[in-house]
Amino acid sequence: MRRSWSLRQYVPEARFPGKRWLVVGLGNHGMPGTRHSVGMAVLEQIARRLGVAESWARDSRCAADLALAPLGDAQLVLLRPRRLMNINGRSVAQAGVVCNPIEQIGNNEGVSLYQAELFGMTAEEIYLVHDELDKPLGKLALKLGGSARGHNGVRSCISCLNSSAMPRLRVGIGRPTHPSMVQAHVLGCFSPEEQALLSLLLDQATDLLLDHIRARSQGPSSGV
Repeated sequence: MRRSWSLRQYVPEARFPGKRWLVVGLGNHGMPGTRHSVGMAVLEQIARRLGVAESWARDSRCAADLALAPLGDAQLVLLRPRRLMNINGRSVAQAGVVCNPIEQIGNNEGVSLYQAELFGMTAEEIYLVHDELDKPLGKLALKLGGSARGHNGVRSCISCLNSSAMPRLRVGIGRPTHPSMVQAHVLGCFSPEEQALLSLLLDQATDLLLDHIRARSQGPSSGV
């Protein structure tokens, strides 16, 4: 049984002296292996690469599984929301944003962001990893902020964080030929042919993301 804990035990870690980044795998909790949850699969590969695959633990305050991983002089906070895709942003906001309580009025997600300071990171320090319909399987792209482009999980994060500045790793899953097939496609599991490509794709996604974070960690500022 997966252990449950509180981040209170990580109070000393909250004063980590190096650069810290929040890396979020967007997806549907309870639906591993589906195309829509490929962001979570990338996060699991990152955890394996960094030697923290057995360190996932649940924190009820942000409704997510979390793991801390070193990356050179920096530290990654890996986060898998324990919510459905359309409200993933609530977990992200509750774990990583620094915000002004005055700004909480009128937030259309109905989330109190005032207490969302577990790790105290700005939107520019939060990476979102998610599926991308408009790219074929095997294609990756790093998008530095901008609109949600129709992705409900990204839209939820933008709304909850009151920002669109989060860098995103977009993992291609391909678009079906007919619009009526989109929902079944994203909620379906990868085919055997796709599974053959998936291992290499997860490795490539991990390389791209970690290299980008390393480069930013060595820079003079956290700007993208």
